[in-house]
Amino acid sequence: MKKWLLLFFPALLAFFHAQAGEGGYNIRVKINGYTENNLFLAYHMADKQYIRDTVARGEDGFFVFKGEEKLPGGVYLVVMAPDNQFFQLLISDYEQNFTLITDKEKAIEKIKFEGAPDNTLFYSYINFLNNRRPIADTLKAQIDKSGDDAKKKEKLQKKFEEVNKEVEDYQKKIMAEQPKTLTAALIKANMPFEFPEFTGDSTELQTKRWRYTQDHYFDNVDLADPRLLRTPFLYSRIDYYVNKLQVQHPDTLSKATVYVLERLRPAEESFKFYLIHFLNQFAKSNIVGQDAVYVNLVDRYYATGLAPWTEEEQLDKILESAKTLKPLLIGKIAPNISLETRAGQKVSLHDVKSEYTILYFWRYDCAVCKKSTPDLKAFYEKFKDKGVKIMAVCVKFTDEVPKCWEYVDENGTQEWLHCADPYNVSRYTSIYDTRSTPLIFVLDSKKEILSKRIAAEQLEDVMTRIIEMKKTK
Repeated sequence: MKKWLLLFFPALLAFFHAQAGEGGYNIRVKINGYTENNLFLAYHMADKQYIRDTVARGEDGFFVFKGEEKLPGGVYLVVMAPDNQFFQLLISDYEQNFTLITDKEKAIEKIKFEGAPDNTLFYSYINFLNNRRPIADTLKAQIDKSGDDAKKKEKLQKKFEEVNKEVEDYQKKIMAEQPKTLTAALIKANMPFEFPEFTGDSTELQTKRWRYTQDHYFDNVDLADPRLLRTPFLYSRIDYYVNKLQVQHPDTLSKATVYVLERLRPAEESFKFYLIHFLNQFAKSNIVGQDAVYVNLVDRYYATGLAPWTEEEQLDKILESAKTLKPLLIGKIAPNISLETRAGQKVSLHDVKSEYTILYFWRYDCAVCKKSTPDLKAFYEKFKDKGVKIMAVCVKFTDEVPKCWEYVDENGTQEWLHCADPYNVSRYTSIYDTRSTPLIFVLDSKKEILSKRIAAEQLEDVMTRIIEMKKTK
């Protein structure tokens, strides 16, 4: 049996069950030539597939999937043991009770339905495509082999276009005559949009096409259709739109995620799934600055009551996390803190006069900090004459602070501005979230955060780019 799904819609999969409507489902399946005793019903969501139901063969030879509550709409899979061959079913609110009979070896070609007009339409379309594909493939191969014979190539190309036109007309017919079916929604969602005629040189054309793609990427995809959540293409489409089609800048990503979520909002389960997905993605991101996307999602949806499924304790943690991150976002003025030097003199971050300040939180007993020391020393030697100062804060308290100064002497970093806060009067530990060290912030003369949470060995490259960008401006 052909695993045709891979040919038409990239395979993807799911993560939680939802319930839609009342009345239950009852799907009777008979597969001639299938000798195993169990059959499985699975479904698509995100980039995985999950088993929804497992049934044994009945005395009449039918496998019956049934439940008291309706299945959420989408593309489901009937999976056969032991090699996981499968064919697909379309489930909508109006199509939950039906019978199908097919053959193990030719499930797609021989499948017949009773009481399932959408599935009948879907398989008519699939078999139509399967019949046209070898014709198109043959013509394409002949065109490639026609060489310099222009007349022959033109004749073959015309036939090839006729096949494409036949397929396109068939698709349009289904969408026009059966617009509410899941079949029509799947066809439309996988149809490419057409580009207008653009003018300009190659670079301008490329930019215009990219911008047009951004603006029209979801023209044919109804994100408000709850059935599309359980399809093999929605996740990859959304992922591509956010993570490939957009400039990976926090402001742009914030705009893109909100755009997607607002179009998903009428489909409550889809909205919930992707809001959680985006929140987790940007909470875990190691890319500098993307925590701003996380903060934006929290402020817009969690802090305003638009994520009511979140338990109170978890919601408090999310809100507190965003509150901590917000003043430390790139572009913000770093919160001022007042510390003490080794000599006991008060020193304020905002009083440090330098073109650039490296704010460095460290511990003398931190293994990574010890590895960072040589890199920081080398960096400082290269950049101290370019207006760079290092304000190093030893994250130790009370009687442990003297060991900070011992470490400074042992490693020859006395030129840096070393300080501590023995009793955490400034509350810098919570303000800068110094639970893990080393922790580095790059600040400009106004103490605006230019970069943060980077490794010591990255500082030279980051600082070089920052200085070059300033010269360009």
